[in-house]
Amino acid sequence: MSGLTTSSYIGHHLTFLSTGEEFWNVHLDTLFFSVLSGVIFLAVFYSVARRVTTGVPGKLQCFVEIVVDWVNGLVKDNFHGSRDFVAPLALTIFCWVFVMNAVDLIPVDFLPQIAALFGIHYLRPVATADISATLSMAICVFFLIIFYTIKSKGIKGFVKEYTLHPFNHWAFAPVNLLLESVTLLAKPVSLALRLFGNIYAGELIFVLIALMYMSNHFVLQVAGISLHLVWAIFHILVITLQAFIFMMLTIVYLSLANNHTEDH
Repeated sequence: MSGLTTSSYIGHHLTFLSTGEEFWNVHLDTLFFSVLSGVIFLAVFYSVARRVTTGVPGKLQCFVEIVVDWVNGLVKDNFHGSRDFVAPLALTIFCWVFVMNAVDLIPVDFLPQIAALFGIHYLRPVATADISATLSMAICVFFLIIFYTIKSKGIKGFVKEYTLHPFNHWAFAPVNLLLESVTLLAKPVSLALRLFGNIYAGELIFVLIALMYMSNHFVLQVAGISLHLVWAIFHILVITLQAFIFMMLTIVYLSLANNHTEDH
């Protein structure tokens, strides 16, 4: 990374490892680290499940049990229906998003420099700082909302929901469809942008702090290291909160879709 100007250094860290052009541009680093984060989450939980004991549990088993019970309690309180699918989904969302967010705590130059040894010149390891990743997850939630709405109200009820509400007259069907479609689409868009915006801002701050402790001035170096530690501690709260918000809003949206009753 030596020899880069400030602007080129920032630009380098905000450039994806990609292939293809225009619409078919695929961010390979986002795909790799999102899959890796999922594998880490599954490996930890699978390891605990294989070694689970009814006696005195280990620290990792205690932690996993606390997380599982906590998420199950949130789903029980907010989703009034069968939790066979929603509870595991909520647990997966929280843990997976948290692991992807936590990659942001690794020093910004560490993974790119390792990648450079293998001839990879661009690498952005924080998958949730990529709008395509957060939007992809939000789109999945969007289809689940539609699924639970149809499951709860049927096809006829689903059509009536978006054509006869809020104005219960067939003449206002186009207006109703427009209003309800905007409301429906706003849910996944807000999910994606909220997670992306917060994690991207955190990533950018880490990059700016890295410029300080890479400076030739001793005072700036000390200040940069100190700021990095302070921001990393604060960012632990941010990445946890963002994982919780994404999970919680998903539960709420699915609950509203599942329990919505028809207007008469």
